[in-house]
Amino acid sequence: MTETENIAYDVVVLGAGPVGENVADRTRAAGLTTAVVESELVGGECSYWACMPSKALLRPVIAQADARRLPGLRRAVDGPLDAAEVLARRDSYTSDWKDDGQVGWLDGIGADLHRGHGRLTGPRTVAVGDKVLTARHAVAVCTGSRAVLPGLPGLAEVKPWTSREATSARSVPGRLVVVGGGVVATEMATAWQALGARVTLLVRGKGLLNRMEPFAGELVAEALAEAGADVRTGTSVASVTRSDGTVTVVTDSGDRIEADEILFATGRAPRTDDIGLDTVGLEPGSWLPVDDSLRVTGTDWLYAVGDVNHRALLTHQGKYQARIAGAAIVARASGASPLDSGPWGAHAATADHHAVPQVVFTDPEAAAVGLSLAEAEQAGHRVRAVDVDLSSVAGAGLYGDGYKGRARMVVDLEDEILRGVTFVGPGVGELIHSATVAVAGQVPIARLWHAVPSYPTISEVWLRLLEAFRDS
Repeated sequence: MTETENIAYDVVVLGAGPVGENVADRTRAAGLTTAVVESELVGGECSYWACMPSKALLRPVIAQADARRLPGLRRAVDGPLDAAEVLARRDSYTSDWKDDGQVGWLDGIGADLHRGHGRLTGPRTVAVGDKVLTARHAVAVCTGSRAVLPGLPGLAEVKPWTSREATSARSVPGRLVVVGGGVVATEMATAWQALGARVTLLVRGKGLLNRMEPFAGELVAEALAEAGADVRTGTSVASVTRSDGTVTVVTDSGDRIEADEILFATGRAPRTDDIGLDTVGLEPGSWLPVDDSLRVTGTDWLYAVGDVNHRALLTHQGKYQARIAGAAIVARASGASPLDSGPWGAHAATADHHAVPQVVFTDPEAAAVGLSLAEAEQAGHRVRAVDVDLSSVAGAGLYGDGYKGRARMVVDLEDEILRGVTFVGPGVGELIHSATVAVAGQVPIARLWHAVPSYPTISEVWLRLLEAFRDS
């Protein structure tokens, strides 16, 4: 019989993805002893199956699309992408699914890594194999989320792709059906279509990217169709079977589609079903509600950071939460009272409510921060939306011939600040941080007039938006 080893730390972190790493970084920087528990690869979903591999797949696709918009380059990029080289570059960005570098980083900050499946066994205690880790101050659950598959009969036998398989596939399928209309679905449809697959995109709703302004999904759908994808909205999957390697999809309207692979990008669920939540009075498999310091409601020691709290399922937002949570853990451990927990305080993840930025790396890119027009109106704000055709900006024309895009800012008419901004068009991902600063900083419209955009850049759209607001 193996003897149980008991080890005490100030902080125990469940999950070594970017969120868990950032919590550990903040607590270790303050001198708190910290353990990190990980059952898979240190670096998590983002490093190996999400952000990094997906963007590595997409970058050559976008670069080629941009080059095709420019005389003098079109002929040079006329041929297909070299899929083998694209996949090899993708592999390099995942470190070939080895985590040595990230393990070395954890070691460098002085955090102890415990490999294995961690489970809570009661307040402030986590079991990992034959070890029991005790936390003097806090346990932070940073276990992330997983893809959800629909309850279709026989789906397991079909061996469908989820986001993990879509970003780590070793070859290009000849035919790919993508089910879903969100970020994963649109990005993977963009990538694999450009790499040579014939893509059919099945969207249950009326359009794509339904959490953004409606025009974002419309422009992305139009571009996917122009690239050769078959985009079908208002369509659900009734059944899926696989025989002799071929996947047959039957839609709710009776259409039959054959493919080599099928990707379901239809939602996420928290990885909390087997981490011992029941031992501390919480429901296994549930999203964990938290306050703005990321402390789980009803506890004084448990934190839920990143996807598991369902506030904003984005890597950069989870890392932001981790910095806030880390600061709050350190402050409480030192006996600081009260915390700086008011809006925009050092211990409050206020941006989760008001200024969450996101970029969808399709062609065209879609980028947004804050509230859409509909969300702002539903929240009770008196607002006005101001739209500008991005092609009217000199920098857009220089970026590429036939540039298509659109910008919108949602202006609060009472406070005269921005509640939200959306850009859609080639290259707009690099514009969104300026919008994030304006929204998070609650910069008055009157002051934005003095933020002069350089000419000729796409960022001159800011001046056009302000002029449109003034003249409307």
